[in-house]
Amino acid sequence: MPFVRISLPKKFSEKTKDAISVSVHSALIDTFNIPMDDYFHVIEELETEHIKYPETYLGISHSQDIVYVQIIAGAGRTLEQKRKLYHEIASRISDLTEVTKNNVIIVLMENDGAQNWSFGNGEIQEPKHLRKQ
Repeated sequence: MPFVRISLPKKFSEKTKDAISVSVHSALIDTFNIPMDDYFHVIEELETEHIKYPETYLGISHSQDIVYVQIIAGAGRTLEQKRKLYHEIASRISDLTEVTKNNVIIVLMENDGAQNWSFGNGEIQEPKHLRKQ
């Protein structure tokens, strides 16, 4: 049940924006085991001057092709799953678009999936795939 916000420069084509979104979603399916129809993304296009970043941070260079991926997900994934997710997102984006791995910034925020989501009707749903066994 991740919610994904992708913030990027307006200059990217629709094809590139779609490829970025699909890359994130497919990585979440493969590493966080989410259902295929659990696809809630917002793509936020920004003017270049509204995207702030350092040219280099922690030895990693960045350019005007920088893409921010913010993921809000229910807690419970392992450190290894998170490492794999970040790797898969950056790799898939760089394989399908002109955005290089160094320009993919990912932030994962976790919450208690049982009570911090409403997928409609103003109600808290209890998706079966989230129930603890």
